[in-house]
Amino acid sequence: MSSSVPSSDFIPLIGQETEIFNWAKSHYRNHTFAKDEKVATRPGLLYFVESGAIRIVGKAQVNVIDQKFPRQLPIADSEEVFLGFVGAGQPFEIVSQFPFQLQAQAHLDETELVWLYWEDLQQWPQLRSAVMETFRHQYQRKLFWLSILGQKRSLDRLMGFLVLLLEEYGQPCVEGYYLPYPLTHAQIASAIGTTRVTVTRLIGKLRQQNSIFFKQDNLIGLPSLFLSQN
Repeated sequence: MSSSVPSSDFIPLIGQETEIFNWAKSHYRNHTFAKDEKVATRPGLLYFVESGAIRIVGKAQVNVIDQKFPRQLPIADSEEVFLGFVGAGQPFEIVSQFPFQLQAQAHLDETELVWLYWEDLQQWPQLRSAVMETFRHQYQRKLFWLSILGQKRSLDRLMGFLVLLLEEYGQPCVEGYYLPYPLTHAQIASAIGTTRVTVTRLIGKLRQQNSIFFKQDNLIGLPSLFLSQN
């Protein structure tokens, strides 16, 4: 199975990270988050991951009708759906639209973020161009994700999902490439629209076929032959 060329060919190097991060810190626009801690994002702010990784999840706001009184009651405990990572050096913006709510959570301990207002980018026109190019690339990857979710078989969705992540964030090793961020079976299941039990079964099957492997701390990997070689 193959997919697009590795995303590192698309993501531009900002080249001004140190200057920008130092400027943000001098204006008290930085914070370090513990693992799984939610980021209190605000509209109109642009966030950069200085170190660690951010996990983007989505929630659907579901309403029910109260039969006794003509009003809608929100259900806040809708299931979180894993939507992807934002790695070190990458920007992100959280824009939610009813009934869907997006959240950013620290995926690793000591994940550090800095943030800017979009107007601040006027100081760094080259950075603004790089950010827009990165967002264009992220949009392209979302289209790939949608095509993966359109696959009928859970196995095809699982492999497509893993290929997409490994091309985006994979680190080289002897066996191929591995994802430097841990993922639970429940998170994978939410991403590809199946159950945790199904993911566990499919991963066991793929492991027996040597189609996937695991590094230390259960970091998942794929042999190079499953990834694009462009």
